[in-house]
Amino acid sequence: MIAPVAVFDLGKTNSKMFVFSPEGEILDEQREAPAWRNHEGFRVLDDARLESWMRAALSKAVTEYGVEGVMVSGHGCTFALVSGDRLTYPILDYEQEPPEDIAAEIDALIPSFSETYSPRLPMGFNFGRHILWLENVRPDVLEASQYILGYPQFWTWRFSGTAVSERSYLGCHSHLWAPLRNDFSSLVDQRGWREKMPPFARAGEVVGDTRIALPAGEARTLAVHNAVHDSNSSLYCYRAAGHDSFTLISSGTWVVIFNSECPFSLLDEERDMLANVSVDGAPVPTIRFMGGREFDTIREGASPRVSRESLQAVIDRRLFALPSFAPGGPSQETRGEITGAIGSDVERAALALLYVTLMSDYCLDLIGSRNTIIVDGGLVKTGAYAEVLAQLRPEQKVLSSDNPEGSAVGAAALAFEALGGKPRPVECSVTVPSELRGLVEYRAEWRDKVEERRQKARSRS
Repeated sequence: MIAPVAVFDLGKTNSKMFVFSPEGEILDEQREAPAWRNHEGFRVLDDARLESWMRAALSKAVTEYGVEGVMVSGHGCTFALVSGDRLTYPILDYEQEPPEDIAAEIDALIPSFSETYSPRLPMGFNFGRHILWLENVRPDVLEASQYILGYPQFWTWRFSGTAVSERSYLGCHSHLWAPLRNDFSSLVDQRGWREKMPPFARAGEVVGDTRIALPAGEARTLAVHNAVHDSNSSLYCYRAAGHDSFTLISSGTWVVIFNSECPFSLLDEERDMLANVSVDGAPVPTIRFMGGREFDTIREGASPRVSRESLQAVIDRRLFALPSFAPGGPSQETRGEITGAIGSDVERAALALLYVTLMSDYCLDLIGSRNTIIVDGGLVKTGAYAEVLAQLRPEQKVLSSDNPEGSAVGAAALAFEALGGKPRPVECSVTVPSELRGLVEYRAEWRDKVEERRQKARSRS
C-alpha cells in the first residue's frame, strides 16, 4: 500500500508543505516565509533556517500522517553550487542586478534567443546570468564546485545526498538549455560547465532517501523524489487530469501563461515570451509577468477579495493602473503608474485585480490563446479574477481549478506515479462571466494607454 507523501511547494514569497494522501487529498498544510541575508555584497537565502523548518514539518507529517516520501516543487530563476556534502557558495536571491560594468561583460556571453528561447531579462531572471556574475567576481567558487544544481534539485540533494538534473527546471528561461535540441546550450560548453551538470532524472523519480528525527527520539527513513519546477508542475497537474489543448494561467509571485498551441514564431523576446520545457522535455510556448508581486504592490495591503460594486466603481471612474510595477513582463519598458484618485482601500484592491486581469488578457492575445483557459494558483482565491477574464474573452471557456495548489498537486502526482499510484485528477469548474458595464471599453482605453506609453519609451531608448 502506498503511504502519504509530503510536498514542499517553495515559492519566492511563501514556502508551503502539503501532506497528500495517495488519492490526492490534501491532509495537512504548513507555511513559512523564506528569509534572506547579506553575504559578500550579495543577498542570499538563509538555507539553514528554511531546512530547519522543512525538517520539523516533515517530522510532524511522519508522526501524524505516516508520510513515507518527500517531494519538492520550487520557484524558478535560482541555482546552487555544491561539492561533497556542502554548498560552495550561498544561494543567490534572483532579484538583484549585477554592477553595470560586470553586466555588460557577462551579457555579451549570452546565447541568442533563437537557441535558448530565454529572453534577455534583468537581475537573475535567467539564472545563467547570475552564474556568470558569480563566476566573474569569484571564479574560485565555480572551480571548487562539483555540481551546478537547479533550486529544487538543491533540496533533492540536501535531503538525499544525490545530485541530479531535471529538464523542466533547466529549461525554464535559464540560458542553459536549448529546448529545440533537448540539450544544454552553447553557453554551458563555452564556460566548461557541462561536466558540472549531474545526470538527469525525471521529476518524481525516487533518487535516494533521508532520515528524519521524530519527537520521541527515534528516526524514520523517507524516500526522496526528484524535484520539479513549480509552474511546469502545474502544467503537468492539468495534463494528468486529461486536458489536452488548453492555455494554463499559473499564478503566484509570477503569472505564467502556457499555450502549447502557440507557434514558436509568435514568441517575442522583448515581451518576456519564452519556451518553457515540460517534465518530459517538450518545449512549451510561454509568456509571463510578475502579476502576484504587482497585485500586492498596487493594493498596498488592502484585502485581496473584491466586490462587483468596487470593480464597477473603478471602471466607471476610469481609474487605471498601467504597467509595469515589477521587472519583466510584456511592457517592461515602462514604469508602473496609477491615473486618477483612488477613493478607498476597496477601490485600490479592485484596481489591482483589474490590472492583473487586463495584463493576463493582454498576454493571452500575445501568445495566441484561442483554446480553453484554466486558471490555477493564488488568483483563483481572489474570487473575481476568473469571472472578469471570462467576460473579456467570451469566445473561450474559462475553467477555474477546484484546487488552486496546482504546483503541489502536480508534484504529488509525479511522486505517486513513480510509486505505481494514480491519485484522482484535479477537477475544474466552468466560470460564469462577470457582467460589468463598460468593461470592454475600459480594456480598449487601457490598451491604448499601454501601447502609447510603450512606444514613447521605445522611441527614447
